[in-house]
Parts: sequence; structure tokens; C-alpha cells
Amino acid sequence: MSDLSRPKGPKIIAVANQKGGVGKTTTTINLAAGLVEHGKRVLLVDLDPQGNASTGLGVELDDREFTTYELLLEDLDLNDVIQETEYPGLCIIPATVDLSSADIELLSAEKRSFLLHDALRQTQMDAFEFDYILIDCPPSLNLLTVNAMIAAHSVLVPLQSEFFALEGLSQLMMTIREVRQSGNKELRIEGVVLTMYDKRNNLSQQVEHDARSNLGDLVFKTVIPRNVRVSEAPSFAMPVLAYDSQSKGATAYRALANEIIKNNKV
Repeated sequence: MSDLSRPKGPKIIAVANQKGGVGKTTTTINLAAGLVEHGKRVLLVDLDPQGNASTGLGVELDDREFTTYELLLEDLDLNDVIQETEYPGLCIIPATVDLSSADIELLSAEKRSFLLHDALRQTQMDAFEFDYILIDCPPSLNLLTVNAMIAAHSVLVPLQSEFFALEGLSQLMMTIREVRQSGNKELRIEGVVLTMYDKRNNLSQQVEHDARSNLGDLVFKTVIPRNVRVSEAPSFAMPVLAYDSQSKGATAYRALANEIIKNNKV
């Protein structure tokens, strides 16, 4: 049961963008690793049926007996679904393709938009002593994403440095506004982080200029460069901070984690 009278729990951030291929899962994994490097305890909730965040942290399919699907639809004990990863301080609730049918099954559920909220805000969560919970949302504005936004305190938006990037952002902002009105009036935008940025490319510079002109301080100072080490790390089931700690990608994600900690004072 969710207990609204209990002390303040972990800061919950949904990482969302309805476009695929913008670095959403990469950002979730590496931000989590960056926060852990700062001494924070982090839970990553894989809410994407592709399960890429689970794979990227080395959770094999055979080890995903209990997942976010069971968390939402079967009201499982948190001890059954939260797994330790190889990285001390970083835990995960993994996902499998089963989650792809959850959208349909949730339609008949009572309080269908609040299932993740209630699961993550229950008093049992206090025993894990997490500082942050990061939710890797699916690349669509479906009922799973709405669940994430109602559960979260804020939304972090990875924005690929490419043409039309800002056009898709308006639909996401509209969804956030609707969630504020219908289920989570406290929801705010954590920030927009530019990903796959190439400073030699005029288009990247133009997207950054447009984003900062339109969104101002909502855009993080940190930009995530297009970096081969960031692309390679998932194939080794590692965050780039572990795969190549000194790479430009790792340095950027550390800086992003630092910005978020400063903004939240957690």
C-alpha cells in the first residue's frame, strides 16, 4: 500500500521520449551509473518491453523471472522483483517482451494509471534506502509511459541533436501537461539533455541553439557527445562509465549526474 504520510522517499525520475533512437536507455543506464559513482543508491525500473536497459546492465533473460510486468499486474513483493546488479549501489527491476501486452491488460485494471505509483511509493521501499529511482520508459506515449509519469516527481527528456528534434518534443510536453491535470499535479520537467551531439556538425549546433532559445534553463548545461565508446558499451553489458571510464561519453554522463544532484540536493 502507498502511504502518503511516510517520510520523503527516493527521488523518482522518468526518462522519456516517444521517439526511439534518441539515447533514452543509454542515458538511463549511464545516469544511474554516474549517480552511483557519487555514492547514491539507485533503482533502475525497466519499463520498456524491449528490455534493453536490463540487457545493458548484464541481466540475462533467464534471470528475469519477475519483472515490471509482474510488479504492475500481480502486486508482487518488492524483494522478489528488485535485483542487485554487478555494480554496488545499483539495482534493477528488469523487463521482458511480456510487458508489450501490459498496455491492453492494464485497460481493465482499477486505477490503471496509478499502478506503478503505488508499487514504487509503498512503505516497503524505505528498507532499500534508494536515493533515486530512474524509470526507462518505452518509446511511445502509451499507458506504461503515463504510469511512469504519474509515479515520478519529474521527467528527464533526452533530445537527439538532429533535424525535427524539437517538433516531437511538443507532443511530449502536452502529455506532461495532461498528466499534471489528471493524475500528478506535482510533476515537473527535470530537464532536457542533448544527446549524440557532434560539435563539428552545424546541425548539432543549430539544434542546441534552438533548444536553449526555446527552453532556456530547462536544457542541461551538459551535452552528451556522439562517442563510439558509448555505442560499444551495451554490447559488453556495461555502462560506458565502467567500459571506458575516461572516455568523453563517460565524462559527460558524470557531469549530467552532478547537475542532477545539484538540482535536487538528494
